[in-house]
Amino acid sequence: MTSTFFGNFDLASLSIWLFWIFFALLIYYLQTENMREGFPLETDDGAPSPNQGPFPLPNPKTFKLPHGRGEVTVPSAAYEAAHARTDLALRKTAAGNGFPFEPTGNPLADGVGPASWSNRADLPELDGKGHPKIVPMASHDNFRVSAGRDPRGLPVQAGDDAVVGTVVDMWIDEPESLVRYLEIELDAAHGGGRRLVPIQLAKIGSDRVRVRAIFGEHFAGVPQTRRPDQVTKLEEDKIAAYYAGGKLYASRERLEPQL
Repeated sequence: MTSTFFGNFDLASLSIWLFWIFFALLIYYLQTENMREGFPLETDDGAPSPNQGPFPLPNPKTFKLPHGRGEVTVPSAAYEAAHARTDLALRKTAAGNGFPFEPTGNPLADGVGPASWSNRADLPELDGKGHPKIVPMASHDNFRVSAGRDPRGLPVQAGDDAVVGTVVDMWIDEPESLVRYLEIELDAAHGGGRRLVPIQLAKIGSDRVRVRAIFGEHFAGVPQTRRPDQVTKLEEDKIAAYYAGGKLYASRERLEPQL
């Protein structure tokens, strides 16, 4: 034999072209898989968007949820309708798409703007063994505060310096060994009962816990949990959104530009 099969064939060129083809197919696959929720796109008015992008919707796929929580098929019009929020108290500030909306009611209670929340499952998040992840520390004797100030027993001061109640417990992410929420017992003048506040929005001092996101008058409206020992994913979203909304909507002064 005087020649080889690959004698005049550029293997390096073949390799690079195979890589680019593989990479293009990977991008196509990842993008279409990313379109299983929230698509097809809609305009601000809820009508189908005239520009849906270059990628088609993927074929429906059924996922089996862990711990016996059933199945979900996406993309699905029924799934999107079940998770859509249609009661938003908002109005347009301009006729064109893309302009901001402004709230028409109580933005903290209505869950709009920075206080918006997703319509997640009204079930607690579970760990790998099927147990609720976030639980009160008082129900677990094997957890303790190993560093920093234990906030239990400290008064809670709101953004307007009103003292609204006392920290009575901490809710922990048991698998992660992290504090997720402080539990507050509100004074009768501020609504009474117990409320949760995300630990990230509470500043623990030596003699008090400060929650600057909302004012004293707002604590009575903080969403409550259905059970005293569990918080669902939907309740978590609503609680976090309420405090986050207070960063902008707690007072008129916060709506103005800050230098």
